[in-house]
Amino acid sequence: MTALKIYNTLARDKQTFVPMQEGKVRMYVCGMTVYDYCHLGHARVMVVFDMVQRWLRSSGYAVTYVRNITDIDDKIIKRAVENKETISQLTSRFIQAMDEDATALGVQKPDHEPRATAYVPQMLGLIEKLEARGLAYKATDGDVNYSVRDFQGYGKLSGKSLDDLRAGERVELNTGKRDPLDFVLWKASKESEPDEVKWDSKWGRGRPGWHIECSAMSNELLGEQFDIHGGGEDLQFPHHENEIAQSEGAHQHAFVNYWMHNGFIRVDNEKMSKSLGNFFTIRDVLKKYDAEVVRFFILRAHYRSPLNYSDAHLDDARHALTRLYTALKDVADDGKPLDREDLHAQRFAEAMNDDFNTPIAISVLFDLANEVNKTRSAALARQLKALAGIVGLLQRSPQEFLQAPAAGGEGALTEDQITAQIGARAAAKKAKNFADADRIRAELLAAGIVLEDKPGGITEWRRA
Repeated sequence: MTALKIYNTLARDKQTFVPMQEGKVRMYVCGMTVYDYCHLGHARVMVVFDMVQRWLRSSGYAVTYVRNITDIDDKIIKRAVENKETISQLTSRFIQAMDEDATALGVQKPDHEPRATAYVPQMLGLIEKLEARGLAYKATDGDVNYSVRDFQGYGKLSGKSLDDLRAGERVELNTGKRDPLDFVLWKASKESEPDEVKWDSKWGRGRPGWHIECSAMSNELLGEQFDIHGGGEDLQFPHHENEIAQSEGAHQHAFVNYWMHNGFIRVDNEKMSKSLGNFFTIRDVLKKYDAEVVRFFILRAHYRSPLNYSDAHLDDARHALTRLYTALKDVADDGKPLDREDLHAQRFAEAMNDDFNTPIAISVLFDLANEVNKTRSAALARQLKALAGIVGLLQRSPQEFLQAPAAGGEGALTEDQITAQIGARAAAKKAKNFADADRIRAELLAAGIVLEDKPGGITEWRRA
C-alpha cells in the first residue's frame, strides 16, 4: 500500500505522513461556537474530519481525536442577552442540536469534546508562561494581549509578513494595544456589564480570548506537540496563526506537524456566510434531503476544493447514491471481511492515501457497482459495502434507502426534473461526452425512470 500523504498548509505541499509515535495519531479540530444552529459549512468540517479519522483508524492507527466546543464568546453572550436566557441554557440547547445534526450525518463522536469553560485554569497557566517570556502584557484597559512582533515566526501559516498584515489591518479603537496586530488573551471584565461571565485571575476578573482556548485544550488533551490540526479554511488566519504564536511562544518548540484546512461551501460562487444571507442550516437542508445524500454530496468533492451548493447538485448526489444502493438491491453480500488485496480495495486505498482523495475513491465504488450489476456477485457486493462503510456510506439496507422520500418529500422525480435530466443527457451526447450520457441514463433508471430513444433524436420516458 502506498504511504499516506497529506497536504500540509504550513509547508504548502503534500508530505508523507509520519506520526510522532509509531501507530498512533493525535488530531485536534476546531469545532463549533454554539450560539445558533449549525450550517452546511459546519457540516463540511464535521464530515471531512470524520472521514479523516475513519480512514486513519481503518489504516491501523490508534487515533485520539479531539474536537472542541466554544461555549464562551462575544456572540454567545450577545445572543443569550437577546434571548433573556443564561449562557448555559443557550449553549446546552445548541450543543444538543449540533449533536443531533452530527448523528444524522453519520459523524462519529470524537474521543474528546472539551468545552472551553472547563479549561480556564489551563488557559490562565498558558498566559502566565507567555507573560514570563515577554510575549504577553497587560494593557492600560486591563486586557492581557499577545505581543505579535515579539514572536519571530508570526505569519508563517498564512504566508504573510507582519508588514503585509499590518497594512491590511483595520484601525481599532482599542488604544490599549501596543500594536494593532496584537490580539487579546484575557478580556478584563467591565464595570458597565455587571452580568458579564467572568473568572478570577492575577490580572483581575475577566474571561479568555477565543484563540487561547484551543491552545490550552489541545495542550491539555494531546500534549505540547501533536500530529494533525484541522479546521475550515477561514480559520487559517487569524485563529490558527494565533494558536501557533501562543503554543510555540509558550513552549519554545513546534506545535503541530500537519495543518489541514477544508475549503469553503459556496452559493452562486459566493462564500456561504451569514453576512451575505446565503447560508443554510443543516436541519433546513435535511427537511428536503436524506442525511446520507448530504454526506455523499460533501464527500464526493475533494476536501480542499470549494464545494458549490445548490438543489441541483444535491439532486444529482441523490441520484448517484441511488445508483450505488440499487446495485446492492437483491444481492446479499457473502458476510466475509473486506479483502484489502482486491484490486478495487487497492485503488480505493491509493486514492485515500493521496491526501484523502474521496472523489477518486468514490469513483472506485461506482466501478464496483457496475461489476455487481453485471455479475450479481456476493463477493463484489461485500467489497462495495465494506469500502463505502470506511467513509460512512451504504450502511443501510438498500430497501430502506430506496423507499425513502425524494427531495422535498414528494417521492418520485417530478416531470420537470426528468425533462431537465433528459436535456442534460442530450447535451452530453451532442458533445460526445458519452460517459456522462450513460451516467444520467443509469441514474434515471435507478430512480425508476426508463428512457427509450426514438428516431430523430427524440427520447421518450416512462416510470418503471
